Amino acid sequence: MLETEKQFTLSNYKLGLEYAREQDKNDPLSTFRDQFHIPKNKEGNDWLYFTGNSLGLQPKSTQKYIQQELDDWANFGVEGHFEAKNPWMPYHEFLTEAMAKVVGAKPIEVVIMNTLTTNLHLLMVSFYQPTKTKYKIVIESDAFPSDRYAVQTQLEFHGYDAKDGVIEWKPRQGEELLNIEDLETILEEQGDEIALLLIGGVNYYTGQYLDIKKIAELGHAKNCMVGIDLAHGVGNIKPELHDSGVDFAAWCTYKYLNSGPGSLGGLFVHEKHAHNKKLKRFAGWWSHNKSTRFNMRQPLDVIPGAEGWQLSNPPILSMAAIKASLDMFNEVGMDAIREKSEKLTGYFEFLINELNNDKIKIITPSNPKERGCQLSIQVKDADKNLHKKLTEANIITDWREPDVIRCAPIPLYNTFEDVYRMTETLRTLL
Repeated sequence: MLETEKQFTLSNYKLGLEYAREQDKNDPLSTFRDQFHIPKNKEGNDWLYFTGNSLGLQPKSTQKYIQQELDDWANFGVEGHFEAKNPWMPYHEFLTEAMAKVVGAKPIEVVIMNTLTTNLHLLMVSFYQPTKTKYKIVIESDAFPSDRYAVQTQLEFHGYDAKDGVIEWKPRQGEELLNIEDLETILEEQGDEIALLLIGGVNYYTGQYLDIKKIAELGHAKNCMVGIDLAHGVGNIKPELHDSGVDFAAWCTYKYLNSGPGSLGGLFVHEKHAHNKKLKRFAGWWSHNKSTRFNMRQPLDVIPGAEGWQLSNPPILSMAAIKASLDMFNEVGMDAIREKSEKLTGYFEFLINELNNDKIKIITPSNPKERGCQLSIQVKDADKNLHKKLTEANIITDWREPDVIRCAPIPLYNTFEDVYRMTETLRTLL
């Protein structure tokens, strides 16, 4: 974003509580806050909850969705697979279309299954096929630890030294954010040795939203496979996975998708791979052709598309919680969510900058197109006390070592007044 554009955007906001309340009054998504359980303090007042990037709040509808499956289990036993209101046999299919809309994919490209790192490993079985000369994997230097461990152990499983096989895409000296030109340089210099790029679409620490389509183009130009970890992107930004051309992606659903602690994840496999049955994979019963699955003694006949990476019948209670959330996302639409998100986070940025305090600094990109809703506030001298004081004031953020407070105003349940009150408390504490 040009500096003049940034100044124009920030100048749209105003100071004061009345302005915040006016924005909430005119917010077309304001009614959705009442559809969530907002945690309260001992006095019965709502917390200011800014950690939906870690665990989303519970939709009030979730209990009803799960209770439906508990009732059907009680009433039908095993016959619930066919006789339940939402039959369990095809239950994952009830989630596919809405999930595809959230990530910008075709239904054949998406499935809900397993958890994030499990799915990354299953996908790397198929899309990481190293040779003696082309075996290295590119990750961000500050990739989420689980991604790093998955990549390291994949390399070691194939007989390579992880210290040699991992290439880190690093920020420039004195900077916090990644530059796409540096990834281009890595690929120009080492592309013949690189088999896979596995990049976080939105970095968990800085909140930077990377150009997924450009990453795919750069990787494919050097005959590399390209995968994206969307843990901090799904339900937050619009990744347009199909159009991006990436080979695969994986995500969790308990952050921005509000599906509950430890709930199932999802994965994307691009349509260009949908009918390639020669792709190596770890398979299970649920990978097999649905029409002959119960014939039992059949050779593996892999389902086309993302469903072909399934292993087992899914946990219905977890999927019920996901369905509750996705039904809400389907009702609202990602366009409306992103529109409010950009405005709400922009307002948050404006108020923090107005504090004009050199003890803190926002390291998340200022350009709304290069971030989701999260702002990462870097604290000078890495003092965790500021985060502790916010928590004591019933403002729930999270701390990431060495020096960042992560704050995510969620468009479905955070308000402009939440943001105003949080920054006023921050002003007092500073």
